[in-house]
Amino acid sequence: MIKAESGIKRSGRRTFAGKALIYAGLVLFAAWTLLPFLIVVSTSFKTYEEAISAEFRLFPREFSVEGYRILFGAKTGTGKPMILTGFVNTLLVAVLPVVVGTLVSAVSAYAFAKLRFPCKNFLFTVLIGTMLVPSTLLLIPSYMIYNRLNWLDTWLPLIVPGTFGGAACVFFLRQFYTGIPNELLEAAKVDGVGYLGAFFRIMLPLSKAAVFAQMLIVFIAQYNDYVGPRTYLLNEEDLFTLQFLLTRFLNSNWSDYHAIMASSIVAMLPTMVLYLFTQKYFIEGIASSGLKD
Repeated sequence: MIKAESGIKRSGRRTFAGKALIYAGLVLFAAWTLLPFLIVVSTSFKTYEEAISAEFRLFPREFSVEGYRILFGAKTGTGKPMILTGFVNTLLVAVLPVVVGTLVSAVSAYAFAKLRFPCKNFLFTVLIGTMLVPSTLLLIPSYMIYNRLNWLDTWLPLIVPGTFGGAACVFFLRQFYTGIPNELLEAAKVDGVGYLGAFFRIMLPLSKAAVFAQMLIVFIAQYNDYVGPRTYLLNEEDLFTLQFLLTRFLNSNWSDYHAIMASSIVAMLPTMVLYLFTQKYFIEGIASSGLKD
């Protein structure tokens, strides 16, 4: 009896030690991950002299918002506030690809998961194969096409392609729809509901979390896009998106480290706030899309 009790105690100690090591490793990893972010925040509140100083200090010796004044005082070439113009343009460019593009991807995923039609598996394989093609390979052909269509210096090259959905979004949503019982669709068919009716009445309500997660991913991709605006928006500065304008701001204020760090913080805030308020649905949607088969 005494040996059993001592064995249980040793097992409990080993379990506690193992958990302690795991938590210690997680804390160290979190600190290592958050340290660059902390440096960015700290530098954004330093004075110009302290920000460019060779002596590194994690926390500012003197708290200053000079960097934010420079950032919010920046204007576009037409005299408009740079930050406000960038945010508004980015949202206008992102809204249709996020809403329409995700809906088109969801309908496509529903078709690949539940409908029968010729060459379905082959077409799905081709669709997934497009994910292996680097986007930079398509940049020059796309530019030539949009130039022929007179779409340069407009938002059309940034909006129209995204409204047709994305292969990755179709793949993840198909994984989710495959796990929904076919009996639900058969019951809807008996009630006289068509394919699209079954999608909007049954599939879409059951996949709200997964669809919402994909919408967040599409929004973040549109929000962070720099190559597209840099390639297709040439002279119309009033159409420039936030990432493009921030790059121009960095080039013109390359020595103002505190202002550059302030611009990084301001650019990150919308996506961080959006994720904090929607992380429950985001994690649920990603988990369900990946686990169901």
